[in-house]
Amino acid sequence: MNNDDPHILVVDDDDGIRNLVKQFLNENNFLVTTAINAEDAENKIKFIKFDLIVLDVMMPGKNGINFILDNKNIETPIILLTAKGEPDDRIEGLEVGADDYLPKPFEPKELILRIQNILNKTIKTEQKRVIEFENVKIDLNKLLIFKSNKEFKINATEKTILEKMINNPGKTFSREDIGQLINLDKERSIDVIITRLRKKI
Repeated sequence: MNNDDPHILVVDDDDGIRNLVKQFLNENNFLVTTAINAEDAENKIKFIKFDLIVLDVMMPGKNGINFILDNKNIETPIILLTAKGEPDDRIEGLEVGADDYLPKPFEPKELILRIQNILNKTIKTEQKRVIEFENVKIDLNKLLIFKSNKEFKINATEKTILEKMINNPGKTFSREDIGQLINLDKERSIDVIITRLRKKI
């Protein structure tokens, strides 16, 4: 394993399952950190940015569903791994924000495939948020534009406009289109924003 290997947080109060998942992920070139419950996991995500979380639902104290609800700001993909496998349980897990749901007992190989699928989608999404042309690089993840060895910070409004344009290559946006996108109907204000953005690009 090396520093480029995806870092997975495995959260489960069952020692056997937690260690089994860690071992199998290690064997498949994942860096793994474990947590014995939701509170332990919350302490770890404060200091470590994980690429994905494998999360049990039924744990003493805070359960997995409440963990998701309390930590929506982390934007880390989550796979629920749980003995609660009824359709209503799956629906609840997905509705609160889980990216996938795998009932126990499970095939370790299936878990690996589900993790890889989510990580591949995440990588593709991040790639769409970085674009380079001539001497300009736009990085929406970092809210920065790099041009001729200079660095320009972009704000949330500029990011929204650029993101829309990057993901719709070749499309022409009118002043009205941009106004609707950023909830602004004053033409002069829209012109100021676009002029400022053009200078950075």
